Amino acid sequence: MNFQLRKHYLLTTLEQHRSVSVVEAAQHLNTTPITIRRDLAQLAKQGLVVRTHGGAVLPGLTKHPVAFARKADRRLAQKQAICRLAAAHITEGDFIYIDCGSTTFGLCALIRQLSIRVLTNSLPVLAELAGSAVQLVVVGGEVDRERQAMHGATAVDYLARYSVDKAFVGTDGLSVQRGLSANSEQEATITRAAMAAARHVFLLCDSSKLEQDKYLQFAPLSAIGTLITDQQATAEVLARYRESGVTVLS
Repeated sequence: MNFQLRKHYLLTTLEQHRSVSVVEAAQHLNTTPITIRRDLAQLAKQGLVVRTHGGAVLPGLTKHPVAFARKADRRLAQKQAICRLAAAHITEGDFIYIDCGSTTFGLCALIRQLSIRVLTNSLPVLAELAGSAVQLVVVGGEVDRERQAMHGATAVDYLARYSVDKAFVGTDGLSVQRGLSANSEQEATITRAAMAAARHVFLLCDSSKLEQDKYLQFAPLSAIGTLITDQQATAEVLARYRESGVTVLS
């Protein structure tokens, strides 16, 4: 099969599924992964795709949608302060995970110059760190266009292959009694998988989410090593987390 036919298949698959896997494309086209990677590299030069670890996505998926931008702008000062504290715990040579949350996204501007590897399921993180000193590894899986992230069973299986030094994750709600909770089962599942892959888990959580329980509890408080929040959290609330064995930074 010549390049034009392979190109047609790759672009059609991207239009239908928003992402394409090198391995799956090679199997479908009865060719080698090397050939597919070369094809995707040529398509990337033409601006038709954006390469990811293990495949490619459409260029438009790596741009920040309005919904994500609005979410990132909420409590911006607090999120920036949280990210400054978190970035102080990232050193040269680290292999870290950054999730698709609007709080963790703020880390990107602080780590671009570091020689580290970043594993992520976030398309905005991918776009922000592309071309920086960071070596990117992108979780494969189904693209959630609303959240601009990879989710689903394939993404969870993909995360299980890795062991990262530190995971930087967010949550919709956190309480001493119920631990971490979420508004979405997809978010909960991928966050739990990322936490399991990490030697140390940093939870980046602004004070408005403390002692807030959402409908789906997905991890106990003991699953996190360090809670990083902002200075608007009360001393009484922070003391309760410390008494439960969590390191707290604010």
